[in-house]
Formats: sequence, C-alpha cells, structure tokens
Amino acid sequence: METSKFEISDYLESNEMIAEYLNTVLSEGNESDVVAAIGHVAKSIGMTKIAQETGLSRPSLYKALSDGAKPQFETIMKVLRAIGGKIQINPMTA
Repeated sequence: METSKFEISDYLESNEMIAEYLNTVLSEGNESDVVAAIGHVAKSIGMTKIAQETGLSRPSLYKALSDGAKPQFETIMKVLRAIGGKIQINPMTA
C-alpha cells in the first residue's frame, strides 16, 4: 500500500477556511508555525500568482516560507496582502 504525504494546502478551499487556519496557528503556534502556515496558504492559492502579486520570485517565496525560515517582516506583509489577509491587533483579556 502506498501512502502520500498530507498537504494542508490541498484542503484550504475558501477564504473562511484560510482565515480559520491562520487564526488558529496564530493563537496556538510559534513564529515558525505561522511562517509555515502562510506558506501553506500561498501554496493553496498558487505560488505563481503570489509571486506576481508580491514581485518576489517563486524560488524566493518557497525559501522564505519554508519550515525554519526567518523571512523579513516586509516579505510576510507582501504575502499576507497577496493572499487577501491582514493583521489586526485586539486587546488581550485578563
């Protein structure tokens, strides 16, 4: 029996699913998890499309959004805008 690697990007089919996924990772994960999650979303939308919208090359996107990468904040913001997301700060409750 042959198995294939699970790819979350294959299941991020709507803006609502993408937002829920990213919000969950933001609340429960660490910095590395967030970068990887943004990479999964970019992959689900299409790296070519994200590359065109950000002005970054596909190889540099894959590198910047891979596990363990530490991309510049500017890169993260460009990708978030390209995937239709934004960062919003809410006060923490006690």
